[in-house]
Amino acid sequence: MNIQRKPATPREPRTPDFALTSNELRAVTAFAVAAAEQVLPVFQAQHPDDDRPSEALAAALAFARGGRRSRAQRVAAPAAHRAAKEAASPVAFHAAMAAGDAAASAYLHPLADAVQVNHILRAAAHTIRVFELCPAGEEQDAGDPVERIIDLATPLLIDVLRRYPRIDAGTNRVGRLVHELDDRLRDQSRAPRASHDRAAEQR
Repeated sequence: MNIQRKPATPREPRTPDFALTSNELRAVTAFAVAAAEQVLPVFQAQHPDDDRPSEALAAALAFARGGRRSRAQRVAAPAAHRAAKEAASPVAFHAAMAAGDAAASAYLHPLADAVQVNHILRAAAHTIRVFELCPAGEEQDAGDPVERIIDLATPLLIDVLRRYPRIDAGTNRVGRLVHELDDRLRDQSRAPRASHDRAAEQR
């Protein structure tokens, strides 16, 4: 018996739940880059001939600095994720994932869906995981690694985050770190901090 399958019906794009400006998207990507670039040397030390994570960060940075979103981010993000899967160690895996997630953050969607929080915070969570796995004194400064990343967040980044539902804690360490960052950033004061102003001036 021949069974004819009905052709798949293309999904209609969801209507955005709120607006996201280019500057707001760039603030999200700039935060992801600021986190991920701290641990890129971990990957490069173990895989000096693999440029995929560095290319992902370069694509993300080009957008964060005013360039247009393009195929560069869409291609570089999964390429860095493939590099992560081929990495020789857990720290190299998380460093490459952070770079890939930084490039992917440029395509954050304006949908009231908690899963979108991963686009905002997962690069930072993978970065923190590298800090946790590295022996003290190598890639980790003294103090709380979560607080170190939180200090990179600008008021605009936090404002964007608050438009999304809170994300539940995941089943793995990175998922739990995303949840912790989400909670702690939402509790930050809405008033701009001096450190944010200095960071903006340096970029």
